[in-house]
Amino acid sequence: MKPGTSALLALLTAAAPPVAGAVFEFSGTARHEGKVLYEEDHRVEGTCSEGVFAPVDHQVSYRNPESGDEFASKSLYYNSSAFRPQVEFRQPRFGEALIITYAQDQTLDIVWRAPAGGTREFTVPFDQRLVVDSGFDYFVRANWEQVQQGESVEFRFLAPTRGEHYGFVLEPATSVKVNAEVTVQIRPTSLVLRFLVDPIVLGYSSDGALTDYLGLTNIRQDAESNHIAHIRYQVSRLPDCELTR
Repeated sequence: MKPGTSALLALLTAAAPPVAGAVFEFSGTARHEGKVLYEEDHRVEGTCSEGVFAPVDHQVSYRNPESGDEFASKSLYYNSSAFRPQVEFRQPRFGEALIITYAQDQTLDIVWRAPAGGTREFTVPFDQRLVVDSGFDYFVRANWEQVQQGESVEFRFLAPTRGEHYGFVLEPATSVKVNAEVTVQIRPTSLVLRFLVDPIVLGYSSDGALTDYLGLTNIRQDAESNHIAHIRYQVSRLPDCELTR
């Protein structure tokens, strides 16, 4: 080792503080008209960056409420943005699989194996306003202060099985079905889509943990339609840093 090298290495190590790992775990129960449809188990591994949780790897297991058997799974990898994870979703009992990857900085690729059979592939350009899948959760937290002050925030939301994204707005909301410390909704901005797609209502605790999801889910009721459900979440493990600030 050259003279001074060990001192330089020591200086560089001291100047680059380690990024602490963190784990966030929670579970959900999906109901419709009082009937339990399924249960979800979530484990998110991430880092604490400047005191705020940043996701890296998110694993979801969807289970039968009676047997506890897994019938679907989802893996999300937040390689470049908390709003736009890479997604791998599988629902074997319908033969469905959905994979979303990012080949370029502003282009994503979708491969969807549909329940009806056959595979569809899309290449979709996007900009920084795009939100994908569970990225909505981190989008809400990123705009936490604005929404609590009564402001609305517009964004684009990916409809992966259509190979397109559409204009949506995040805004404060009230709901007789969701009793949460903070309640928001995301809804389409297009008048046409408003007739076709109901708003998704979200409930949060004051510290930024998701407590309620009310709306269309990614779990199939049959080969033609997905469940509409009210999912109530409970946190079993919080990361060693804040979810929002």
